[in-house]
Amino acid sequence: MATNTNTSNPTTKHAKPVRTLAIDIGASGVKIAVLNEQGEAVTERQRVKTPNSGKPAMVLDLVVSLAKKHGAFDRVSVGFPGVVRDGMVGKAPNFAEEWKDLNLAKVLSARLRKPVRVANDADVQGYGAISGVGVELVLTLGTGVGSSLFVQGSLVPNLEVGSSKLANAELQRMGKKRWNKRVAKAVTKLERMFHYDRLYIGGGNAQHVDVSKLPANVTIVSNLNGLVGGIALWGRG
Repeated sequence: MATNTNTSNPTTKHAKPVRTLAIDIGASGVKIAVLNEQGEAVTERQRVKTPNSGKPAMVLDLVVSLAKKHGAFDRVSVGFPGVVRDGMVGKAPNFAEEWKDLNLAKVLSARLRKPVRVANDADVQGYGAISGVGVELVLTLGTGVGSSLFVQGSLVPNLEVGSSKLANAELQRMGKKRWNKRVAKAVTKLERMFHYDRLYIGGGNAQHVDVSKLPANVTIVSNLNGLVGGIALWGRG
């Protein structure tokens, strides 16, 4: 008698793909897109100037209005430029004082009616850039300077080794040539401190870095990693 080897159940439904609304809040701009489970954008990435006041109410109003333009999503990841612990902001040097002790994850979850996870923006950028092998350091150059450190893919949270001497204000004041000399000196100092296998430089001002003046184990990465890395916030359980 013939045996039916087809063990599939025709009534079984495939799991619905999970869509993550990824948000990168910066001092100069808010970036947002919906990502699939592979970290690929399924909506067009959008960038809008951050409100000048930098106050929570105005920034969160902007985030919510942008979210409504990106269709359906199941969860939210947020990169924020400050110290973040369990979704709560400890300090935010380039933002208004009102951010301190704000439970950003809880407030945004209530407004978007979706689960929200929040991390330091450089940590999120790092998740989008690293290979997960060895000691990997990430430096983000923008309005301010951020950093993150990973050992075998595991994050050392809220690491702050970036120098304000590399901030955007200094780039504008000094010009690219002198600023790049500072970048090179900072890279040498960081290598002596951490003996990293690879350094990734991201952020809006990474485009101005003269990588030819830097060691071979330094890589310039896309600012899009600040969104893509948000998937990892959910991969950690």
